[in-house]
Amino acid sequence: MRILLFLVLPSLMLVILSGCDFGGKPPVPPPVSVQVIKAETEDFPLIIDLVGSTLGNQDVPIRARVDGFLETINFIEGQQVEKGRLLYTIDSQSFQQELVEAQSQLAAAETLSAKNASDLRRIQPLAEINAVSQMDLDSAVANDAASRASVKAAQAGVELANIELSYTEIYAPISGLIGLTKAKPGEYVGKEPNPVVLNTLSDIDPIRVQFSISEREYLILARGFNAEKRNAAGYEGDSAAEAGVTKSNQRKSNIPLSLILADGSEWPEKGYADATSQAIDPRTGTFKIEAVFPNSRGLLRPGQFARVRASYQVLKDVVVIPKQALAELQGIYQVYVVDSDNTVKIINVEKGPSRGGNIVITKGLKSGQTIIVEGLQKVRAGMTVATEPFQAVALNKNKDS
Repeated sequence: MRILLFLVLPSLMLVILSGCDFGGKPPVPPPVSVQVIKAETEDFPLIIDLVGSTLGNQDVPIRARVDGFLETINFIEGQQVEKGRLLYTIDSQSFQQELVEAQSQLAAAETLSAKNASDLRRIQPLAEINAVSQMDLDSAVANDAASRASVKAAQAGVELANIELSYTEIYAPISGLIGLTKAKPGEYVGKEPNPVVLNTLSDIDPIRVQFSISEREYLILARGFNAEKRNAAGYEGDSAAEAGVTKSNQRKSNIPLSLILADGSEWPEKGYADATSQAIDPRTGTFKIEAVFPNSRGLLRPGQFARVRASYQVLKDVVVIPKQALAELQGIYQVYVVDSDNTVKIINVEKGPSRGGNIVITKGLKSGQTIIVEGLQKVRAGMTVATEPFQAVALNKNKDS
């Protein structure tokens, strides 16, 4: 047995020692995998979002101009009505009575006027031959003039009674969308606290959006708009005022505006600024603007929340990268660049404006350079990495904050 152990043990030692490499290097770990994209140049619009609400192109209150009991409603609430359509009727009996009284007063005045005119015609020849006194003539002239004035007053009374009677029928002043009525048949309307404004009729095509902007936003937009006008017209001057639209009958801005609805969707048709305040409100420091948007489908209604998005300037051919590719160290912004031999190099850059998930790089990065987007925490300068394309679905250049 001892002889067998002496024979086996040396063989085992040789096997163990043969597996050890005392002079070799440890195995090299595989390179770190990162996701990269190539920096590219593109046109980058600068935008500003402004909160507002929608209005009808015309919002006309339907008022009861005389008081009385509401008799009928002659429309379907929430539907489109045409101009001149009968909307409401108010009990007209009292107004018809007033009209009859005014007509009777007119008849009496006309009768008296005819008598006084006849008296004057009879007295005038007699006065010429001194058959009547001058006093009788003067009295006849005065009575005739007074009666003719009474006729005119009575005629005005009839016209007024007719007008008030006509107010008992309320017609649509414009074509548009009518809302919910604020009074039902049988209610007494036309005096507070009962409904005076019975309804509102709105022309909603186009729809208007009113929004307020701060003084700072106003300056940004005004300078941006004027810069676009100068670029479009080849204007070389320095004065922003000279590049603006000066004629009152021209549209105040040809810059297209986008409308973002409450659900985050963008209205498919562009709008334009149509009206503005003449001054900034010193109490609030805001400036009001109204924009118009086509609304042929009638989806937009007055009173909706809306955001107006204005692209006030476009940066031409600038380098745009995802925000997540930009690193910051003590106020210094850096980008990790991968060279042709897959070696990582860190370069300092200067950043510009951003929107959504993207940011403009104004200095330090060139178009065509490969930059790391995913995996920044795993790499350092001089390291060799394995690259794979950055997932396109994660880079949404049109995404807005």
